[in-house]
Amino acid sequence: MADKRDYYEVLGVSRDATADDLKKAYRKLAVKYHPDKNPDDKSAEEKFKEVSEAYDVLNDDQKRAAYDRYGHAAFAGGMGGGAGGGGMHDPFDIFKEVFGGGGGVFESFFGGGGGGSQRRSGGPQRGSDLRYALEITLEEAAHGAEREIEYERLVSCKTCTGSGSASGSGKKTCRTCGGAGQVISSRGFFQVQQTCPDCGGTGETITDPCKPCRGVGRVKERTRVRLRIPAGIEEGSRLRSQGNGDTGTAGGAPGDLYVVMHLKPHDVFQRDGDDLHCEMPMSFTTAALGGELTVPTIEGKATVKIPAGTQSGTTFRLRSKGLKHLGGANNGDLYVHVQIAVPTKLNGDQKAKLQEFANLIGENASEMEESFFEKAKKFFS
Repeated sequence: MADKRDYYEVLGVSRDATADDLKKAYRKLAVKYHPDKNPDDKSAEEKFKEVSEAYDVLNDDQKRAAYDRYGHAAFAGGMGGGAGGGGMHDPFDIFKEVFGGGGGVFESFFGGGGGGSQRRSGGPQRGSDLRYALEITLEEAAHGAEREIEYERLVSCKTCTGSGSASGSGKKTCRTCGGAGQVISSRGFFQVQQTCPDCGGTGETITDPCKPCRGVGRVKERTRVRLRIPAGIEEGSRLRSQGNGDTGTAGGAPGDLYVVMHLKPHDVFQRDGDDLHCEMPMSFTTAALGGELTVPTIEGKATVKIPAGTQSGTTFRLRSKGLKHLGGANNGDLYVHVQIAVPTKLNGDQKAKLQEFANLIGENASEMEESFFEKAKKFFS
């Protein structure tokens, strides 16, 4: 037993490792050293067996308790009760158990499963789903709209009615897979089941392929679909058009079309959920004296009352002037952020009047300035 490495060291985990820690460590090492990934590498094969043996022991509560107490001696001569000799599993069985043998992650690593020779010949296959990106305006998102889109999809070939055979009867069982649709190949010490390269998994080959579809049974076709866009739809939302994806094969159901919404930038408004924001220029006289300001909304125009002395950057909230909530009756709000517009071109008379105004109010032009200079005195003393 002296030549055996410590099981915790083999997996690279601490002695208080949890079951999840053990599984993560084993998965990483088992993939690294699996014979299928390292053909004709005896060293990798031995390491694969070693990490599988370590995981087999440490993942079993009884075996782990015996190992923690007696070390490798726990499995020599039957010591440790149920954890004793002869209790080790086949390393490949352990691998399949952890990775879900016959499908899922197991197949994603090694290109196939171990699920026998299930016959796929001529079986119906559902068509693929399709994705279409549609750009809409803010007004369309606000009020709802109808749009017609055009795209390409696979449809059943009209010449051969989807059979792929020019005569309709030119199909025969695939010689490579014997009609199973899959073939089994050996990789090192492992057998891998894969889709047949000659028939593509159908189990049949075409002796007289149809010219328009080249024996596939489906051709590309431009299709038009009319969509109803609901009011309040948001950026990234998906609309599903059932049955408007690719046509299935051998009588399989068609896929679906998913239309993803993208909003064009707006010249005036910025959207934040159901709320809208806009920046509105305001004259200095309106800000100083107060008055009314006409502002745009998604529905038209509205009037905002401006109190005297309004400062640049002040925000006014117009309730229910935003967008309709998707599927609901309530609307968001519109937030108007006013910015005082400073004139850039003044004639002589205007400059004189403005200078006269400046002389009248003196240096402390506003309470805001007075407050600021009061706080800033310490920097100038």
